Amino acid sequence: MSDKKSSFSGLGDVFADYEITENKYISQEFQDFGYQLAVKLNDLKHKSLYIKMAKEVDRSVLEQALRFVTDADSAKSKARLFMWKVKQLRDKKKV
Repeated sequence: MSDKKSSFSGLGDVFADYEITENKYISQEFQDFGYQLAVKLNDLKHKSLYIKMAKEVDRSVLEQALRFVTDADSAKSKARLFMWKVKQLRDKKKV
């Protein structure tokens, strides 16, 4: 038998490398997409709106509007421009 004793590490050492994720409440893909929209549009204040839109609005419409906004460099409010473009694309699809 060996003379080595098993050594236990302290609780603080065990959790020292543990990282808490920021998005701990996101469990569905549409929630992640909505959160990413809010981040890209720099509008985290209204992230619940983007999550709801990601759930209810056609994904292709949201992606087209996001591409439009990212190409427009001189926009004062990316969020406002995004909402305008989504409305325009949804109206175009209905016709």
